[in-house]
Amino acid sequence: ETANFEFPLITKGGARIEILLNATTRRDEHGKVIGVVGIGQDITARLAQEREYAKLIDTANAPIFGVDNKGRVNVWNQCAMRLVGYSPEEVMEHSLVEEFITKDYQASVQAVLDQALKGKETANFEF
Repeated sequence: ETANFEFPLITKGGARIEILLNATTRRDEHGKVIGVVGIGQDITARLAQEREYAKLIDTANAPIFGVDNKGRVNVWNQCAMRLVGYSPEEVMEHSLVEEFITKDYQASVQAVLDQALKGKETANFEF
């Protein structure tokens, strides 16, 4: 029984740090729970880096979108919104290919996405 949990922690000096806690039960020789062992990891820098990365994507001067492994939109930056007119709220969790790609390009765009999901990159694909 292991749980991962992220939470803020305030240091003695008043600084806020973000912790990833991994906790697991401690049991005696009869299997009775006698406590918990927790291992914490400071993830403050990682979270700051993730926020900076997200900001970079969102404010890029090129349309950037992302999809999950089911083809549903999970990234839609400001440039994509300006270019096609759909806000992130309108596209998130919707099928990119089925709902936003013209019928004549759906198969080829889907093929590119499928290859990328298998770890094979496609550069400069035009549609």
